[in-house]
Amino acid sequence: MNTPDNGVRSDGPVVALVPAAGRGVRLGESMPKAFVTVGGTPMVRLAVEGLIASGVVDRIIVMVPTELVDSAVALLPPSGSVQVVVGGAERIDSVRAGVAAAPDAAYFLVHDAARALTPPELVARVVAELRSGQLAVVPGLPVTDTIKAVDPTGTVTGTPDRGQLRAIQTPQGFAADLLRSAYAAEGVQATDDAGLVEKLGVQVRTIPGDPMAFKITTRLDLVLANAVLDGAGIRAVAP
Repeated sequence: MNTPDNGVRSDGPVVALVPAAGRGVRLGESMPKAFVTVGGTPMVRLAVEGLIASGVVDRIIVMVPTELVDSAVALLPPSGSVQVVVGGAERIDSVRAGVAAAPDAAYFLVHDAARALTPPELVARVVAELRSGQLAVVPGLPVTDTIKAVDPTGTVTGTPDRGQLRAIQTPQGFAADLLRSAYAAEGVQATDDAGLVEKLGVQVRTIPGDPMAFKITTRLDLVLANAVLDGAGIRAVAP
């Protein structure tokens, strides 16, 4: 077994966790966002297919609402490497459930189902960084808009240097014991998994992201995702 200088195992299974229990209110749909279709296929299936196509993920755990477990099993690829478990009321609860379901993992990828068009190549690059010894890896894109910091009244308080900013995507990759430690902490909140790891004082490495890994959050995002698939000559068929 190869062991990098920092003690992280370079072998061992890679387990991808896909939170899919969110309601997706901003998308304006009556169903959970992950089950909304893009090009005729539910986002969660597209996300899972991308992870499988990367060729670097050993197992995938999808966290869904209790009432949708059977539906998720039916619509996901029929593979022994895909498992469905019950998620929680909040994203952090869902990921914690996924972590608990994979005690054998050496590495975790946490991947938003709403980033349904993420290229498999991006997944592979995150895993390659982990296997080379990085503890925490996230893909990100340079910020092109000017960003303003504002106070509660909406008054601008500063303009950050956008050259030092990145819009972070998924999958986010972690040494498994590190993510377990991050989720073992009580009462800790963050907007992404890397944020929880940062609170432990661990450095997070960024790598170049991909425009196709955009998050489908609003109706406009959904229109864009369908247009991208149509423009690429891709029309997925629902299972």
